[in-house]
Amino acid sequence: MRRPILSALLAACTVLAPLAAANAAPASSPAPNYVVLDNDFLGPGGSNIQSIIPLLNRPGVTLLGLTSVIGDDWENAGTAHALRFLEIARQTQIPVADGATTPLVNTVAETKLREQQFGVIPWKGAWGGLGSIEHVPATQPPVGKLPEGAPHIAADPLPAAMFLIREVHAHPHQVTVIAAGPLTNLALAIRIDPTFAATAKQLVFMGGLLDASMMSVTGNADFASDFNMIMDPEAARITLTAPWASITCVGNVSNDIMMTPELADRIDEKHNAVTDYLKKYQAPLPLWDELTSAIAVDPTLVTKSVTAVMDINIEHGMDYGHAHIWPDSTAPKAMGLRKVKIVQSIDKTRFINDFVSQSQNALGTH
Repeated sequence: MRRPILSALLAACTVLAPLAAANAAPASSPAPNYVVLDNDFLGPGGSNIQSIIPLLNRPGVTLLGLTSVIGDDWENAGTAHALRFLEIARQTQIPVADGATTPLVNTVAETKLREQQFGVIPWKGAWGGLGSIEHVPATQPPVGKLPEGAPHIAADPLPAAMFLIREVHAHPHQVTVIAAGPLTNLALAIRIDPTFAATAKQLVFMGGLLDASMMSVTGNADFASDFNMIMDPEAARITLTAPWASITCVGNVSNDIMMTPELADRIDEKHNAVTDYLKKYQAPLPLWDELTSAIAVDPTLVTKSVTAVMDINIEHGMDYGHAHIWPDSTAPKAMGLRKVKIVQSIDKTRFINDFVSQSQNALGTH
């Protein structure tokens, strides 16, 4: 990013911030709840796309935009799926910004070597999914044919990192950043603008799985894989050591909350374009990203949590990308590590009921 472009953008943000403050609601009114959702929008359907639903037509919540990142799918395909879903939901006023197409350091070649040395990574996202990484290209290929049809609208002209910076500075201390994919876009925003994290309201992210080794043996090894951290450990380290006002970690708490045929049928009891889309493209997966979005805008869903110091291992070995936590008494010192609120349980019944209602109202029809 050339310095004149960055300087011009930050100057514009400096102008926008006082205007936003001048137009702010009186102190007695609820504070604005602005949100940007960063995700690796594998689609159609599935947890990534469905993470948009808890943020649509929700009273008091303004979805400023979506930012796309490599992860479960290549970045350009994720953008296309997100744009097409917004068309189906008649929410084309919401911008989608293209983001990082590769992790900061990790590569296809390094991941191949890692599997040879330390065993198979169950889910590799864009780099082979549940299959082999052997013939995966090193860089992003063109977008193929989308089952749900190609979008007719284009992505925002700003790159995702710059989009995030602009929106946070336009609404200082009022923007919740939801990260439900690898944290590459956020790390880039932090490196471009050291004030970015501190100017946001909070970070809520999907990842940081803890004590999942036994579940990988006795349950689903894919569900026990902390993919968002493993895909780009360096970005996770940069992001989680930045000066956010607060960080909430939504990890394996959602592993047993599944999208089932029964839930899809219940959603589609009130037919519209979105409920039909969800039923057609339902995937038998946990509602990982949907829960992350829901908690971000309704923290009262959380019934139990614990606060701990967290770090992501960036040493290139079998533990690369794995999360570690400590209490204050034993946490590493002078390393810039921060405290994270780790969600341990939620009100599942209310979350499911809300998700059904929000899916049925994604078009804003009632």
